[in-house]
Amino acid sequence: MFTAQAFTAFSQPHRLPNMATSDVSTSSTSLADVGLLILRVGVGAAMLQAGLRKAFAFNTTVEFVAAGGWRLPAFAAFMVTAAETGGGIGLLLGLLTPLAACAVVAAMLDAWAVNVAATAVWADPFNVPFLIAVGAAALLFTGAGGYSADARIFGRSRIGVRIAVGLLVVAIAAAVLTWISLNGTNPIHFTAPEA
Repeated sequence: MFTAQAFTAFSQPHRLPNMATSDVSTSSTSLADVGLLILRVGVGAAMLQAGLRKAFAFNTTVEFVAAGGWRLPAFAAFMVTAAETGGGIGLLLGLLTPLAACAVVAAMLDAWAVNVAATAVWADPFNVPFLIAVGAAALLFTGAGGYSADARIFGRSRIGVRIAVGLLVVAIAAAVLTWISLNGTNPIHFTAPEA
């Protein structure tokens, strides 16, 4: 029969045998740190590879940017190469992660705009630059995690929410200002632009 004593025993939180509460939180933190490490390495490696490709074939990068109608193509090519390479290194190491993530978000928003500018925005809205920008934005808010240079050097792996929001706004503003000043077109089309 179900008695009041049985109900009380049933409703009380139970711990697993031989497992203290601190062990559970430490285990959760370690798993979160591993997840952040995986995200950082994935986004950082993708950015570093993209930046180094542009750096080692800089003349080709300048030609590509010029063919896209960008003003000051050498300057624009330098900006994207520096943002991708520096941001990639920062994310890989977890070093100055908020600034690295900010640079990656800005660069990837413009790369996303390049991709969607050629067609209707919903034809390919969730492409690689968009997803990398989302990953970098997530790292901006979560921080680098315990397995990072930020945690080892500065003793912390994340920043305050106001600073994270501020850096996200800076990244978006930098992408928009770069696009407007160096490209001068609206990348968002609801129908495919005429060739």
